[in-house]
Amino acid sequence: MATTPPPPTGRRRLIWLGPGFLWMVSATGSGELLFTPRVGSQYGYVLLWALLAAVTLKWFINREVGRYTVCTGRHILAGLARVPGPRRWAVWAILVPQAVVAISVISGLAASAATALTLMLPGPVEIWTVAAIALAFSLAFPGRYRAVERAATLLAILLALVAAAAAVTVLDSPRELAAGLVPRLPSKVDVGEVLPWLGFALSGAAGMTWYSYWLCAKRYGAAGTTEERLDPGTLSDDDRWRLRGWIRQLTLDNSVAVAGTLVIVLAFLILGAELLRPERIVPEEDHVARVLGELLGKVWGRVGFWVMVGGVLVAFWSSVLSSQDGFARLFSAGTPLLLGARRPASRWRDSRFLRRFYLIVLLTALPLALYLIADKPVVLLAVAGGIEATQLPLLAGFTLYLNRRELPPGLRPTIVASVGTAAAAVFFAAFAVAYVVRPLLR
Repeated sequence: MATTPPPPTGRRRLIWLGPGFLWMVSATGSGELLFTPRVGSQYGYVLLWALLAAVTLKWFINREVGRYTVCTGRHILAGLARVPGPRRWAVWAILVPQAVVAISVISGLAASAATALTLMLPGPVEIWTVAAIALAFSLAFPGRYRAVERAATLLAILLALVAAAAAVTVLDSPRELAAGLVPRLPSKVDVGEVLPWLGFALSGAAGMTWYSYWLCAKRYGAAGTTEERLDPGTLSDDDRWRLRGWIRQLTLDNSVAVAGTLVIVLAFLILGAELLRPERIVPEEDHVARVLGELLGKVWGRVGFWVMVGGVLVAFWSSVLSSQDGFARLFSAGTPLLLGARRPASRWRDSRFLRRFYLIVLLTALPLALYLIADKPVVLLAVAGGIEATQLPLLAGFTLYLNRRELPPGLRPTIVASVGTAAAAVFFAAFAVAYVVRPLLR
């Protein structure tokens, strides 16, 4: 008798969308808003091909992360603990650097959301930064996946509509946009900015691990089984058939997220190239809302200003929300893996305690402290983006290894999926090497 729940069919497939929307909004405030307008201002559409390559290759990585969870019922970090080598070394390699990413990302995004709020409401930016983090914390703390998913879905759709409408209005050089599809590099390219941009676009390594947790929370595939854990090696034919249906549902969810993110990132690339580049303006990251709002206001009038400011605010704050929820799930699941099975049971194995601890300390108190101490915390987002991009080849390689080794025939990645994921690892490894050696060549 099959223990895997039947996959959704027909219109019900739309109801099961959701983890992808959370994954989608997790990066909109960093890669899409902070870096994309600046890249568009500096390089126009020259790097469009690199963006499309990064987005396409991340589709492969994220689908393989999802495949592991759908077919095993485990989150990807539990899979990394099974990679051969020194004790849980793959978990350490992913988890520890993400502590730096978590604090930097939440601090920088909240500060950026506050700069948009100060254009709409009176009060100092410090107060609104605290408010942005506190509001996200109030939604993430109860741990109700459905509430976070609904909020993220609504915000993602709203942002996509606003960004697309603005981009269509200002697009004046479609031929230049099309020319960006041809691979070439600008004469002078700042790898220190381009790498974080590509690392954050469509989310980085952190967001892909979160996707695994959100699939578990949504109870996709084996994560919805009545058993504690489904052994892929002893599946019945009926179970395999159902899991293949869940992989198709995962592919739909993943593809909708990629398409939505691509709309947003292309829109802000167009806004940067069409509005900022002619004025030779490369806005500081925490002034994106005001600068884009003023320039769109010249096209749409005062309504354009407020539409853009509102869209930027939605993007920044939704990223704070999804980041708090995602990082809380990541660290609360990773801590028991790092402690190992030999230690006695304690509160450091209690997932509820760990989740609340990380939300309060790592994801709220420390980002606020960083904001108050650092002069410009958004600058740290570039460092976080570099970490994200350098971890992507590791995550891609680990996940492909697990899926090829642990999943039975019929559920393993196809040749196309394997080649695509391997190509993603090589692509981001090349950028990571460039990022590391760049300071040595100066």
